[in-house]
Amino acid sequence: METDIRTLIERADRADQSAADSLFSMLYVELHRLAEGSLRRAGGSSLTLGPTTLLHEAYLNIAGRNDVTFPDHARFLGYASHAMRGLIIDYTRRRRAKKRGWQFEITLAEEQVPAAESLESAEELSRLSDALDELATLEPALAELVDMHFFCGFAFAEIASLRGVSARTVQRDWRKARLYLHHALLDGEG
Repeated sequence: METDIRTLIERADRADQSAADSLFSMLYVELHRLAEGSLRRAGGSSLTLGPTTLLHEAYLNIAGRNDVTFPDHARFLGYASHAMRGLIIDYTRRRRAKKRGWQFEITLAEEQVPAAESLESAEELSRLSDALDELATLEPALAELVDMHFFCGFAFAEIASLRGVSARTVQRDWRKARLYLHHALLDGEG
């Protein structure tokens, strides 16, 4: 199956729309699981956005970009998780803005990097997203790791398998990413 996915990714990268559609169909179940995990970690009970809607919006986001390539399955899933995170952030910002009369009040819990279950407010999610965007400019692989583990719920072993590295390497990268985010979030408080 990995060979089929790789072939479809290569064809989709060459603007073969039928390959992109086949890839989406083949990965639909896995992408739906990503969407469910993303919503759950972002405070899914308080969101009215559903996993199917999120998945389809992410697909439209990905399919509409000509400048994005996916050399392998892991990069595709990483990009999909990033797209879903962005959509959730935009959705929560718009929803909160409407509730608050379009005024934002930014606060952050005192935790180093908020636990997924504690991301109940749009402010915390937004600040974390901004910090992740900064990390992505410096270390794209670390930001992708955070998206895959934190927002989509991949275990370190799954990420290691997708990336072709050891679980210890993924855990070491996770510690680096958390340290960066901790400092970025603390600097953003001041």
